[in-house]
Amino acid sequence: MAASGTASQAPVLSAVDRGLARVESFLDLIAGLFIFGLMLIGIVQVLGRKILDLPMVGYVDLVELSMATFAFLGASYCQRMGGHVRMELFLTKMPLRMRWLSESLGTVAALFIVTILVIYGWEHTMRAYDFGDSTIDAEYPVWPSKMLVPVAFSVLWLRLVVQLVGFARLTAKPKAEQVAVPLIETVEEQATHEIHEAFGDVDKETHV
Repeated sequence: MAASGTASQAPVLSAVDRGLARVESFLDLIAGLFIFGLMLIGIVQVLGRKILDLPMVGYVDLVELSMATFAFLGASYCQRMGGHVRMELFLTKMPLRMRWLSESLGTVAALFIVTILVIYGWEHTMRAYDFGDSTIDAEYPVWPSKMLVPVAFSVLWLRLVVQLVGFARLTAKPKAEQVAVPLIETVEEQATHEIHEAFGDVDKETHV
Protein backbone atom coordinates (compact mmCIF):
# COMPACT_ATOMS: atom_id res chain seq x y z
CA MET A 1 0.00 0.00 0.00
CA ALA A 2 1.01 3.63 -0.49
CA ALA A 3 -0.49 7.03 0.09
CA SER A 4 -1.85 8.94 -2.87
CA GLY A 5 0.05 12.02 -3.97
CA THR A 6 -1.01 15.51 -4.82
CA ALA A 7 -3.70 16.10 -7.43
CA SER A 8 -4.92 19.00 -9.50
CA GLN A 9 -8.47 17.66 -9.73
CA ALA A 10 -9.19 18.12 -6.01
CA PRO A 11 -6.82 20.86 -4.74
CA VAL A 12 -8.65 21.51 -1.45
CA LEU A 13 -8.82 17.84 -0.50
CA SER A 14 -5.20 17.39 -1.51
CA ALA A 15 -4.12 20.38 0.59
CA VAL A 16 -5.98 19.08 3.66
CA ASP A 17 -4.44 15.67 3.09
CA ARG A 18 -0.92 17.11 2.96
CA GLY A 19 -1.47 19.25 6.06
CA LEU A 20 -2.76 16.31 8.07
CA ALA A 21 0.09 14.17 6.76
CA ARG A 22 2.59 16.57 8.36
CA VAL A 23 0.87 16.14 11.74
CA GLU A 24 0.87 12.37 11.32
CA SER A 25 4.54 12.29 10.38
CA PHE A 26 5.37 14.42 13.43
CA LEU A 27 3.47 12.07 15.75
CA ASP A 28 5.15 9.10 14.10
CA LEU A 29 8.52 10.75 14.71
CA ILE A 30 7.68 11.20 18.39
CA ALA A 31 6.73 7.52 18.62
CA GLY A 32 10.05 6.55 17.04
CA LEU A 33 11.98 8.79 19.43
CA PHE A 34 10.22 7.20 22.38
CA ILE A 35 11.17 3.75 21.12
CA PHE A 36 14.79 4.88 20.79
CA GLY A 37 14.69 6.44 24.26
CA LEU A 38 13.24 3.25 25.70
CA MET A 39 16.11 1.30 24.18
CA LEU A 40 18.61 3.64 25.86
CA ILE A 41 16.82 3.34 29.18
CA GLY A 42 16.92 -0.45 28.82
CA ILE A 43 20.70 -0.30 28.29
CA VAL A 44 21.13 1.88 31.37
CA GLN A 45 18.94 -0.51 33.36
CA VAL A 46 20.92 -3.59 32.32
CA LEU A 47 24.35 -2.00 32.81
CA GLY A 48 23.32 -0.44 36.12
CA ARG A 49 22.01 -3.74 37.45
CA LYS A 50 24.86 -5.94 36.20
CA ILE A 51 27.86 -3.67 36.70
CA LEU A 52 26.92 -1.29 39.53
CA ASP A 53 24.22 -3.39 41.16
CA LEU A 54 22.09 -0.24 40.98
CA PRO A 55 18.87 -0.83 39.03
CA MET A 56 16.89 2.13 37.78
CA VAL A 57 14.02 3.10 40.04
CA GLY A 58 10.65 2.89 38.24
CA TYR A 59 12.03 1.22 35.10
CA VAL A 60 9.00 -1.02 34.68
CA ASP A 61 6.72 1.98 35.22
CA LEU A 62 8.49 3.96 32.49
CA VAL A 63 8.13 1.06 30.07
CA GLU A 64 4.46 0.77 30.92
CA LEU A 65 3.79 4.48 30.40
CA SER A 66 5.83 4.78 27.20
CA MET A 67 3.99 1.93 25.48
CA ALA A 68 1.07 4.24 24.67
CA THR A 69 3.29 6.40 22.46
CA PHE A 70 4.32 3.79 19.93
CA ALA A 71 1.06 1.87 20.28
CA PHE A 72 -1.22 4.77 19.31
CA LEU A 73 0.68 7.79 17.91
CA GLY A 74 1.44 6.02 14.65
CA ALA A 75 -2.12 4.78 14.05
CA SER A 76 -3.16 7.64 11.77
CA TYR A 77 0.09 7.51 9.80
CA CYS A 78 -0.44 3.80 9.27
CA GLN A 79 -4.01 4.46 8.13
CA ARG A 80 -2.81 7.04 5.61
CA MET A 81 -0.27 4.59 4.18
CA GLY A 82 -2.82 1.76 4.10
CA GLY A 83 -0.71 -0.29 6.49
CA HIS A 84 -3.59 -1.74 8.49
CA VAL A 85 -5.08 -5.13 7.62
CA ARG A 86 -7.25 -4.75 4.52
CA MET A 87 -9.15 -7.23 2.35
CA GLU A 88 -7.42 -6.12 -0.85
CA LEU A 89 -7.87 -9.52 -2.49
CA PHE A 90 -11.61 -8.90 -2.71
CA LEU A 91 -11.38 -5.17 -3.37
CA THR A 92 -9.21 -5.60 -6.44
CA LYS A 93 -11.77 -7.98 -7.96
CA MET A 94 -14.66 -5.52 -7.61
CA PRO A 95 -15.81 -3.00 -10.22
CA LEU A 96 -14.44 0.46 -9.49
CA ARG A 97 -17.66 2.01 -8.22
CA MET A 98 -18.40 -0.98 -5.97
CA ARG A 99 -14.82 -0.91 -4.67
CA TRP A 100 -15.01 2.74 -3.66
CA LEU A 101 -18.47 2.25 -2.17
CA SER A 102 -17.16 -0.66 -0.07
CA GLU A 103 -14.23 1.47 1.05
CA SER A 104 -16.65 4.26 2.02
CA LEU A 105 -18.81 1.92 4.08
CA GLY A 106 -15.77 0.46 5.81
CA THR A 107 -14.52 3.96 6.61
CA VAL A 108 -17.90 4.93 8.08
CA ALA A 109 -17.76 1.86 10.35
CA ALA A 110 -14.21 2.76 11.41
CA LEU A 111 -15.30 6.34 12.13
CA PHE A 112 -18.06 5.09 14.41
CA ILE A 113 -15.66 2.91 16.38
CA VAL A 114 -12.94 5.58 16.62
CA THR A 115 -15.50 8.17 17.78
CA ILE A 116 -16.44 5.90 20.68
CA LEU A 117 -12.77 5.35 21.52
CA VAL A 118 -12.09 9.10 21.55
CA ILE A 119 -15.05 9.84 23.84
CA TYR A 120 -14.37 7.06 26.33
CA GLY A 121 -10.61 7.56 26.12
CA TRP A 122 -11.07 11.19 27.15
CA GLU A 123 -13.40 10.23 30.00
CA HIS A 124 -10.95 7.59 31.20
CA THR A 125 -8.12 10.15 31.11
CA MET A 126 -10.11 12.67 33.14
CA ARG A 127 -11.05 9.97 35.64
CA ALA A 128 -7.37 9.07 36.12
CA TYR A 129 -6.52 12.78 36.55
CA ASP A 130 -9.28 13.39 39.10
CA PHE A 131 -8.41 10.28 41.12
CA GLY A 132 -4.68 10.90 40.99
CA ASP A 133 -4.08 7.49 39.43
CA SER A 134 -0.40 6.53 39.42
CA THR A 135 1.91 3.59 38.74
CA ILE A 136 2.52 1.07 41.50
CA ASP A 137 6.28 1.31 41.93
CA ALA A 138 7.49 4.88 41.34
CA GLU A 139 3.98 6.37 41.53
CA TYR A 140 4.26 8.28 38.27
CA PRO A 141 0.94 9.87 37.19
CA VAL A 142 -0.66 7.84 34.41
CA TRP A 143 -3.05 10.43 32.96
CA PRO A 144 -0.49 11.89 30.49
CA SER A 145 -0.01 8.45 29.01
CA LYS A 146 -3.75 7.85 28.86
CA MET A 147 -4.22 11.27 27.24
CA LEU A 148 -2.35 9.98 24.21
CA VAL A 149 -5.25 7.67 23.38
CA PRO A 150 -7.88 10.36 22.67
CA VAL A 151 -5.25 12.63 21.08
CA ALA A 152 -3.96 9.95 18.70
CA PHE A 153 -7.45 8.70 17.87
CA SER A 154 -8.63 12.26 17.23
CA VAL A 155 -5.97 12.57 14.53
CA LEU A 156 -7.03 9.16 13.22
CA TRP A 157 -10.64 10.38 13.21
CA LEU A 158 -9.63 13.33 11.03
CA ARG A 159 -7.72 11.01 8.70
CA LEU A 160 -10.80 8.80 8.34
CA VAL A 161 -12.96 11.83 7.55
CA VAL A 162 -10.51 12.92 4.84
CA GLN A 163 -10.43 9.41 3.39
CA LEU A 164 -14.22 9.17 3.50
CA VAL A 165 -14.44 12.35 1.41
CA GLY A 166 -11.91 10.87 -0.98
CA PHE A 167 -13.77 7.58 -1.29
CA ALA A 168 -17.12 9.34 -1.71
CA ARG A 169 -15.60 11.43 -4.50
CA LEU A 170 -14.35 8.28 -6.22
CA THR A 171 -17.72 6.57 -5.75
CA ALA A 172 -19.33 9.42 -7.68
CA LYS A 173 -16.52 9.46 -10.27
CA PRO A 174 -14.83 6.03 -10.19
CA LYS A 175 -12.17 6.88 -12.78
CA ALA A 176 -11.15 10.19 -11.22
CA GLU A 177 -7.65 10.71 -9.90
CA GLN A 178 -7.21 9.11 -6.48
CA VAL A 179 -6.68 11.77 -3.83
CA ALA A 180 -6.34 11.36 -0.04
CA VAL A 181 -6.94 7.60 -0.18
CA PRO A 182 -4.50 4.69 0.16
CA LEU A 183 -3.48 3.23 -3.19
CA ILE A 184 -3.78 -0.48 -3.83
CA GLU A 185 -0.50 -1.72 -5.34
CA THR A 186 0.69 -5.04 -6.70
CA VAL A 187 3.65 -6.79 -5.06
CA GLU A 188 5.95 -5.49 -7.81
CA GLU A 189 4.66 -1.94 -7.42
CA GLN A 190 5.10 -2.10 -3.64
CA ALA A 191 8.69 -3.29 -4.03
CA THR A 192 9.47 -0.55 -6.56
CA HIS A 193 7.83 2.10 -4.37
CA GLU A 194 9.80 0.99 -1.29
CA ILE A 195 13.08 0.94 -3.25
CA HIS A 196 12.48 4.50 -4.51
CA GLU A 197 11.65 5.69 -0.99
CA ALA A 198 14.77 4.08 0.46
CA PHE A 199 17.33 4.77 -2.27
CA GLY A 200 15.74 7.34 -4.59
CA ASP A 201 15.79 6.91 -8.36
CA VAL A 202 18.58 4.37 -8.77
CA ASP A 203 18.52 4.54 -12.58
CA LYS A 204 19.04 8.30 -12.69
CA GLU A 205 21.87 8.12 -10.15
CA THR A 206 23.51 5.34 -12.17
CA HIS A 207 23.47 7.37 -15.40
CA VAL A 208 24.84 10.52 -13.79
